Amino acid sequence: MATPRALLFDLDGTLVDTAPDLARATNALRAHHGLVPLPYPMIRSQVSNGGSALVMLALGFEQAHPQHDDARQFLLEAYGQAVAEESRVFAPLERLLASWEALRRPWGIVTNKPRAYAAPLIDALGLVPGALLCADDLSVKKPAPEPLWEAARRLEVPPEQCWYIGDHLRDMQAARAAGMPAVAVGYGYIEEGDDFHDWPADLWFETSEELVKALLPSTGP
Repeated sequence: MATPRALLFDLDGTLVDTAPDLARATNALRAHHGLVPLPYPMIRSQVSNGGSALVMLALGFEQAHPQHDDARQFLLEAYGQAVAEESRVFAPLERLLASWEALRRPWGIVTNKPRAYAAPLIDALGLVPGALLCADDLSVKKPAPEPLWEAARRLEVPPEQCWYIGDHLRDMQAARAAGMPAVAVGYGYIEEGDDFHDWPADLWFETSEELVKALLPSTGP
């Protein structure tokens, strides 16, 4: 596969390990209801599915439940108070971004996370993407291709020359629909029983180290 001119990343579980802070908020919700904390691995596997999935995990409230919306709001407020307390860029990717930026190659983020949480997070981590597309920036979100197209437009790179890297099936679906090479990573927030090799990707990387190794030989040390 040709070397990409630009990189686009999913945020949670692909570029940044946000699960510790989301687990804290999830267990704060449980504590609010008088429940004991859930094990971290159980919460981690659900992080990419969003706030409603975490409410379902924490309390068993489906979206139709009369208390679901209040519970989701509590969780999001708890999370919003400290979005980057323990969240960190996956360490090898810091080296990748440093090399990429040194060569003045563009990169961006396309996430289904609302901007109210994504923007403070990337600011706190010192990240400066050339494009940031969040769940509420357009009328549609992933797996629709429009956010990926808009990110490519802002980076001034044709979609087919951007890699879209993600840790969820919808990321691969969005990349396919956008005409971008789809790159699946197995180190993110993948549910038990889900095999990322089954996703419709062009490339699969088990670890962040493997992803970096695939890109750095062509981008320099």
